[in-house]
Amino acid sequence: MDSSSSQVKIISKCFVKPKTLPEKWKEPYHFSPMDHVMLSIHYIQKGLLFLKPSFSESEDAVNPKEFMETLLQKLKDSLAIALVHFYPLAGRLSTLKTDKSRSHSVFVDCNDSPGAGFIHAESDLSVSDIVGSTYVPLVVQSFFDHHKALNRDGHTMSLLSVKVTELVDGVFIGLSMNHSIGDGSSFWQFFNSLSEIFNSQEDNNKLLCLKNPPIFREVSGPIYSLPFSEPDESLGQSEPPVLKERMFHFSSETVRLLKSKANQECGTAKISSFQSLTAFIWRSITRARKLANDQETTCRFAAGNRSRMNPPLPTNHFGVYISLVKATTTIGSLLENEFEWAALKLHQVVTEHIGEKISYEIDQWLKSPLPLQVYRLFSNLNIVHMGSSPRFNKYGSEFGMGKAVAVRSGYGGKYDGKVSAYPGREGGGSIDLEVCLLPESMEALEADQEFISLVSSST
Repeated sequence: MDSSSSQVKIISKCFVKPKTLPEKWKEPYHFSPMDHVMLSIHYIQKGLLFLKPSFSESEDAVNPKEFMETLLQKLKDSLAIALVHFYPLAGRLSTLKTDKSRSHSVFVDCNDSPGAGFIHAESDLSVSDIVGSTYVPLVVQSFFDHHKALNRDGHTMSLLSVKVTELVDGVFIGLSMNHSIGDGSSFWQFFNSLSEIFNSQEDNNKLLCLKNPPIFREVSGPIYSLPFSEPDESLGQSEPPVLKERMFHFSSETVRLLKSKANQECGTAKISSFQSLTAFIWRSITRARKLANDQETTCRFAAGNRSRMNPPLPTNHFGVYISLVKATTTIGSLLENEFEWAALKLHQVVTEHIGEKISYEIDQWLKSPLPLQVYRLFSNLNIVHMGSSPRFNKYGSEFGMGKAVAVRSGYGGKYDGKVSAYPGREGGGSIDLEVCLLPESMEALEADQEFISLVSSST
């Protein structure tokens, strides 16, 4: 890990198992085709930064040490209950190989596993060191377990790890979850459920009935056997270039303005706020890269599939239900037209992303199953990838310290042109964008008056 990791000291490590073992624990939890696709990319790493409560000087008041001890124990207890509901996250990956047909199938083995990881760490940094910096400090990557881990490493690593880092005046709770088990929607469903259990007034000896319990595939469902080849270990060692990472804040008024302008210019009312903002950032980043007009540029989303499936799946269906949806054009066409043109282009590809298309893509992949590879994600200079979603309830997770100050992410899944969208802390439709770019491109973006004029602040 980078030298900044010296600013984060591990105090203790342990594993947490479900408080009670559900009957399903005994059965293997088999992967779907989309789960297999994700094996060679990084874990999801997102976390929340909280301010510690102020401590009174009175004799009977809770002191900082007692506060942390209580917080850590309550988090462990809450995790043990959460894992009863989200039981595959306590398992390990296992691969069933068939030598005769040279095929394999990956599943979660819940029996042969010590459970989910839980780490307590300390740092001499303050909250202002994290949120007050122009660029996201590299040390934030040290607030997460499983640094640089690929999902296939879940054969030997925990599928979920919670790392709690105590700062001078704050606490960072960072979750690393195997992306083959669930997508961003499932990740935040778990985070919110952990918070719900933590804040429950019920006795911890009882198992909480969650407001939004996860729905898992039946363990008796279809088993997908895929052609087997040994994983190329060198793929996980591919390093992206050094990047600058910065948070940009767009107020609810700015987001509404972009949406209104896009729809008005295109003579429609169907282009969404997110599509409008994505079009704006696509043009801004492409302009900052200063590439030739005849080159192609691609903007892509990680689109949620649950509501698009036929029949639709409930939003709390746990797993990987996303597809890459993309629009491609020449740099010249993108920059010669206003952002509304790009917004309509993005709207059209999202509209075309329906259940039949999703099923067709899965069928095609099964005929020639190649997993996503890390090196492919950051090998193309002309891509802008909009990940995560401002719709996820990221500030709804609280752990006795009030609303989080900020959301931050780890190393996983970052490359030149990767943008992640978060809801703004104040809500109301505001959006924070986490932008990763080459240093020279970031410098050009920051000097772009059209872009900066719409940015309310860094967060």
